This record gives sequence, structure tokens and C-alpha cells, in this order.
Amino acid sequence: MKIYISADMEGVAGVVDWDQCRSGGPGHEQGARLLLGEVNAAIEGAIAGGADEITVNDSHGLMANLAPDLLAGRASYLSGRHKPDYMMQGLDASYAAVLFVGYHGSMPSRSVLSHTYNPRAVSDARLGGVRAAESGINALAAAGHGVPVVLITGDQFVGPEAEPFCPGIHAVVVKHSHSREAAESLHPEVARERVREGARESVIDLTRTASRPVTFGGPLEVDLLTADMAEQATWVRGVEHVGERTITIATGEPLAAFRAFVAVLAITRGLGTA
Repeated sequence: MKIYISADMEGVAGVVDWDQCRSGGPGHEQGARLLLGEVNAAIEGAIAGGADEITVNDSHGLMANLAPDLLAGRASYLSGRHKPDYMMQGLDASYAAVLFVGYHGSMPSRSVLSHTYNPRAVSDARLGGVRAAESGINALAAAGHGVPVVLITGDQFVGPEAEPFCPGIHAVVVKHSHSREAAESLHPEVARERVREGARESVIDLTRTASRPVTFGGPLEVDLLTADMAEQATWVRGVEHVGERTITIATGEPLAAFRAFVAVLAITRGLGTA
């Protein structure tokens, strides 16, 4: 059984400051160490639940935050700053399930360090009229490959934001956000215990229940920061400019919709505000 882990950083217990998340920042070594602990807990839990092959896609920042030789379970490590499918690079139909580790809430939420992909470009996103965080947008890629998303870890906001797009998902809360810049975190050892158990249970449940069908209920709507960004986004095939700063992407082909969104991020990056 192959398991795919998409690992972000802002949702990890103990991570509450951008300096912990930025490569070269004064707190990055600590942030990376805390992330490694939760990723390894997820690997160990998945193996305990029956997985025998794990891929970890480093999905944060420059996407090279983990020491490959310190990964548990002889997991393979997908890293590097340019990935066409970004946070979902390398996923295909051979995987039994996806685990989202260290995820954060959407840009408008009070989730600590909240954003939706690029905070200099995206102010909000919705799928079928329901607010979508990175978990919901990434669920498009998973659905396109026919692979269920069964676990998300982070603060108290990530589970409810993921559930509409990942039916039956297990959510492990490792910290409680008090604002976008403050959170009360579990002790890292306790957080890792909960992540390990959540991963084990979510993988075991794969063998007990059939995957629920995923429907997105309508297009992906994205509110960009400026009208210029929304206009330039229409250079991507399938993108429509429907409001002053709003674009839509049809989700009939979920993987194509995800890739169109990633392309929009790429071409609007140069218009980001300082």
C-alpha cells in the first residue's frame, strides 16, 4: 500500500512565526526540526496502519526543508523549488491515500500564518461557493487521480475547511490558533503521538470503508488582489474573468482545474505587491 504525504509547515505544533518558515530565517532550523517530527510521526502511523511505501512531497516554501536521511520508514523524498504540480507533485493513481501534514487555514481565516498559496496574489478561494483553503484546492489534484485524502493535521480550522472536499477525512488538531500570529501548541511529543495515531487510524479505515465520491459542486472561484492579476489570469486556458478581481475555473476535470490554478499563480507572481 503506497501512501502520499504532502507536508506544509505553518500547521505544525510550535510554528507561529514567518521566521520559522523561511529558509535562511533565524527560526527556520527550529521550524524544520518540528516539521520533521510530525512528518515522521505520520510515516510511522501509516506504516502501523498497513502502508509499505511512503512518498513525502516537501510542499513548503523552497520545498527543501527536511533532511532526507532523517526521514522514518525509508520514505522517498520529493523536494526542489520547481514542481509543475507543486504541493501535489508526483501523485498518481498507484497511491492508496493522501495525508496532508502541517497544513494551515485559508487566507481570510484566523488560522495562525493563514494564507491561500500566495498571499501576494490570492485573497480568497471557493469551490462550489464554499471557501477552500489549500487543502480544498489540492483535493482537486487528488480527485483527478482518484486518490482519497484521508488525513489533515494542523489547527482547529483545517479539518472543517477540508471536510467539504475530502469526505470522511480524519483531522488531528495539534494547536489552537488565537489569531493569525498566535497559537497555543501541544508539546511536540504529544502532537506527534496524535499525528501518529491519526495516520494509523486513517490508513486502517481505508481497508474498512469504500472511498466516498468527491464532488466539488461548481467552479473554483479565486479572488485575486488586483484587477490586473485577474485580467492576466485569463491567459490560462479555461480561466474566466467574472468580477473586478475574481476569476473562475471549471472543475469538471479536477486535475486540469488544479493545474490551471497553479498556472495562474505562476503568471501573476510578477504583479505581486511588495
